[in-house]
Amino acid sequence: MKRVLVIATGGTIASMPEADGLAPALTGTELVTRVPLIDGLCHMDVIQPMNIDSTNMRPRDWMLIAREIATAYDRYDAFVILHGTDTMAYTAAALSYLIQGSPKPIVLTGSQQPMANPFTDAKLNLYHSLLWATDDRSSDVCIVFDGKVIAGTRARKQRTMSFNAFTSVNYPPLAYLRGDRVARAAGMPIVDTREAPRVYGELDDRVIVIKLTPELRPSIFGLLRDDYRAIVLETFGIGGIPEYEGGSFREAIFSWVESGRTLVLTTQVPEEGLDLGVYEVGRAYANHPGILRGDDMTIEALVAKTMWALGGSPSADKVSERFYRVINHDRTA
Repeated sequence: MKRVLVIATGGTIASMPEADGLAPALTGTELVTRVPLIDGLCHMDVIQPMNIDSTNMRPRDWMLIAREIATAYDRYDAFVILHGTDTMAYTAAALSYLIQGSPKPIVLTGSQQPMANPFTDAKLNLYHSLLWATDDRSSDVCIVFDGKVIAGTRARKQRTMSFNAFTSVNYPPLAYLRGDRVARAAGMPIVDTREAPRVYGELDDRVIVIKLTPELRPSIFGLLRDDYRAIVLETFGIGGIPEYEGGSFREAIFSWVESGRTLVLTTQVPEEGLDLGVYEVGRAYANHPGILRGDDMTIEALVAKTMWALGGSPSADKVSERFYRVINHDRTA
């Protein structure tokens, strides 16, 4: 039987009612003992590096999880991370960049209802995660949730209460899980299991997301200079950036990147991505040095990838090369 390391981090799946509301309380060991049939799937070890609400998950925690996986990588065949749903897509994306091209599956799962709830989705999600993790053809970072397997860079939490919380954005699910069966999508590439993953140990967390809204002041770029090294800007539509009387976004953006900082352009529209070449309001930014195009990537993947691309303070050319590298299906080439 395969050996699987379960990494428990807290989240709704581990929560119990407290005086001020639900809070993580159950340990990883307590969680796995409540799921039937998993003893027959694999040998499991459980570690608990943290027990937090995923609202409190941040880059230093992504790094800790990645280090736990890297340290134990040679001793296990797969890894299952129990995680809160609110920031699960960010963590999945971050792990996709910190541990690239893993021939062993790294699976994130959780639940919309706590394990202790009589109508929980936690048991099936954890069972399916182990089923996927022990399948011989599984690899790389993904989310397993509500019977779907989603690439770690393509997931987004779409619903706050329903069991089908996650959707795969601009890329089809890798597979579906029905009972104890795995139904893989046709034509999905499989990682070359002869190669070891590429592990990285640095992120630059000075990245912020700004969403354009009517009458947003371009002066906001100047206010962010001291605290941030990169901005991910959610434009209108397919890539529209306004020009208002009395304040120029073009001047503010060009000044930002000419100071050595990075700007990533994306769209606030959930599906189909960015194309700066369509309208006049976007073309001015299409090929300007220091401005990177997010194309059809998710905002979660853009945040994590920008942090990874900037990690270690590489040159602008190296940042660009890293950013446009296709990793775990994160962008359409």
